Amino acid sequence: MFPIHRPRRLRSHPQLRRMVRETVLTTSDLIYPLFAVPGSGVSKEVKSMPGVYQLSVDKIVLEAKEVYDLGIPAIILFGIPDSKDTDATGAWHHCGIVQEAATAVKEAVPELIVIADTCLCEYTSHGHCGYLELGDLTGRVLNDPTLELLQKTAVSQAKAGVDIIAPSGMMDGFVQAIRSGLDAAGYTEIPILSYAAKYASAYYGPFRDAAESSPQFGDRRTYQMDPGNSREALKEIGLDISEGADMLMVKPALAYMDIIWRVKEASNLPVAAYNVSGEYSMVKAAALNGWINEQQVVLETLTSFKRAGADLILTYHAKDAARWLNQG
Repeated sequence: MFPIHRPRRLRSHPQLRRMVRETVLTTSDLIYPLFAVPGSGVSKEVKSMPGVYQLSVDKIVLEAKEVYDLGIPAIILFGIPDSKDTDATGAWHHCGIVQEAATAVKEAVPELIVIADTCLCEYTSHGHCGYLELGDLTGRVLNDPTLELLQKTAVSQAKAGVDIIAPSGMMDGFVQAIRSGLDAAGYTEIPILSYAAKYASAYYGPFRDAAESSPQFGDRRTYQMDPGNSREALKEIGLDISEGADMLMVKPALAYMDIIWRVKEASNLPVAAYNVSGEYSMVKAAALNGWINEQQVVLETLTSFKRAGADLILTYHAKDAARWLNQG
């Protein structure tokens, strides 16, 4: 009881606070998303995401070098093809934009880990994450035929040099399909980072500008999770673990830290949190208006994800955060 117990004693000096800090954010916790587009010399800023760009492969390589020099261990690649179709050809073709970017990055920065987002929405003409029933305008994806496309895409990405496959379409059985496809093709050592608990969130808006992946009709609520559900997340991660997932993702992060915590408590696998585009854009907008201290808010937010249980954090703030962390 007071005055014997005085918790402020351990807050009295900056070095003492540092010594007893329970959660420490480092550059090794960060993964930087990049958007690859066809062409050369392309660097097109995403209007709703200040500081984020669609980049041609040559520019992706320069970004990869900068990321590695900052101490960030990994990037995740998203692709915007020059044409789209109902078979998502750009996702699995050996000349796909993610495949080209992955090969170029691994040649230029071999020690950098390259993760591929393994989904189809950026590559389908309708903007949904797989095959649709002919004439269906509800956005109801045909699950099992889509698994074949995801399997082809994952194998193609592995052949291109990708280090980690990250399926994000929330199809039932997608981890098992991808694992069996990778193993059959000889890629038994390639791990799967599953978007195990991906919610149908309003926070994805700016990303769809960046990836040009907005659905042409309907929505994605028939395959992404209801924001009101938490027990369902545990069911999803249990299924993905049983199918061979090596790591688990919770997306989004900011409004779902309770889910990050529950997933971490329920699993022994590494847990990733995706600090998504809407979360990023809100901070950027407030900072540009002078309403917040961007550095302090970003580092506090990223630390909170780690405190909630995240081992890895995918964030568009990664380069800025790494610079601030490196500066102490």
